[in-house]
Amino acid sequence: MNKVMNSKDSTRDKLRRTPLLFAALALAALIVFAPCAAFAERGRRALTDQELDMAWTELALKYQNPYASNDINNAPSADALGSWWETLGDERLTELIMTSLQNNRNLRAAMARVTEARAALGISRSARLPWLDNVNSWTRNESSENSANRGAEMEITRLGIDASWEIDIFGGLKEKDRAAAATLEAEDAALHAAWVTLSSEVALNYLSLRTLQDRLEIARRNLALQEETRDMLKSLYEAGLRDSLALSQAQYTVDQTRAGIPPLRASIEAVMNGLAILAGLVPGSLEEILNEPGALPEPSSVNLVGIPADAVRQRPDIRSAERALAAQSSRKRSAELDRLPRFTLVGSIGLESLSIGSLFAGDSFGFSFGPRITLPIFHGESIRRNIEVQSAREEQLLAAYEGAVLGAVSEVRDALAANAQELERNESLKSGIAAAQNALAVANDKYRSGLTDFSNVIGAQQALLSLEDQYTVSRGQMTSNIVRVFKALGGGWAPLYSPEF
Repeated sequence: MNKVMNSKDSTRDKLRRTPLLFAALALAALIVFAPCAAFAERGRRALTDQELDMAWTELALKYQNPYASNDINNAPSADALGSWWETLGDERLTELIMTSLQNNRNLRAAMARVTEARAALGISRSARLPWLDNVNSWTRNESSENSANRGAEMEITRLGIDASWEIDIFGGLKEKDRAAAATLEAEDAALHAAWVTLSSEVALNYLSLRTLQDRLEIARRNLALQEETRDMLKSLYEAGLRDSLALSQAQYTVDQTRAGIPPLRASIEAVMNGLAILAGLVPGSLEEILNEPGALPEPSSVNLVGIPADAVRQRPDIRSAERALAAQSSRKRSAELDRLPRFTLVGSIGLESLSIGSLFAGDSFGFSFGPRITLPIFHGESIRRNIEVQSAREEQLLAAYEGAVLGAVSEVRDALAANAQELERNESLKSGIAAAQNALAVANDKYRSGLTDFSNVIGAQQALLSLEDQYTVSRGQMTSNIVRVFKALGGGWAPLYSPEF
């Protein structure tokens, strides 16, 4: 009994001394390795967030769009950018965009990548916490007759808990956390970028559909007028009042206009199927709601002049590239820190006995505790090569970030320039339609009076059809250019934050 009591008292004394031992070891490690930690901190050469801001500012000022100004108040408001399609005033378009948000497969994949990055961040953070494992074992050993123990048998039964905790003195684990957090931010921004692209693609396809339907209606209307003229000439020819030349000219004009209708119908079908896929629906399911022609949406008043260059930075693809670069910078720093020692506290506590029957006796209790210091000496240059790999990847992502900035500025410039030029073109087409209508009326009057031949009537008809068709395309293009401006500015991902999402 006294032996058991003495054993228990000894164990309690050991446990009381454990916190003091732990504190002493930790303090010694900090004193010994603090200069190494300072050296590691000074050795960092990766891009910081402040340096990224400076890089953006330099590029933005260098490639500022020609319509820009330094007045941030002239930029479209955050609300207008967040749900820009509402400025088009088309409920059907809004419904399609909301449906695509819920059903689009590419968007679902982007959401899954965000979930994956969030879980990876949790794994990275858990590496900085102590690890506990319940370890239970039973082993039986029997030595050979030719060994020193000559056939000795031994059983060992163990029930216990093993623990380990890496003390992140130099910040290697912290850098991995930063990399995982920046990766999550990059994937979240990539999700927003996918939504920006998706919403704009739905709108552009919808505008293309309405434009094609308007063009089909124009072709049908002109075909009806041409058929009416042909029938009139046919009656005059049968009465001997006109020759066959005018009738033949009227007939091939009708045939030419009619031949242009099937391609329009095929294009309408293709665009409808594309819209269905974007909305995550089976192709053909939108025919019932989109077959009936609707008015081509036209945006309400939106200020597109004086957009500050820095406004483009709200684009989520730029944010994604920026965060991906920040994540890689942290990976590079973590790789550099692999050259320094690693300090780990390890320990175990439990019961251990040579027989199961005595496992729960007082003398079966035991524990171990102590620090472990790992200093890399020779790894076949793998650490140095890994630093080179991470540095090269950082250079790649820096180039990708700068490319994203340049691409964004280019998109804004292209969209604004196209919008300005299309406005000018639209005015010319509108004036041309009025002139073509007047020319057709005069040509018809002169032909009926016998003052001109029918070729002038045909020419006026074809010119009017062509101008009306181009004018319709121009109207659709004008609205599409507005959509491209909103996309270039990074607008359209606010609904992702709606509570029901």
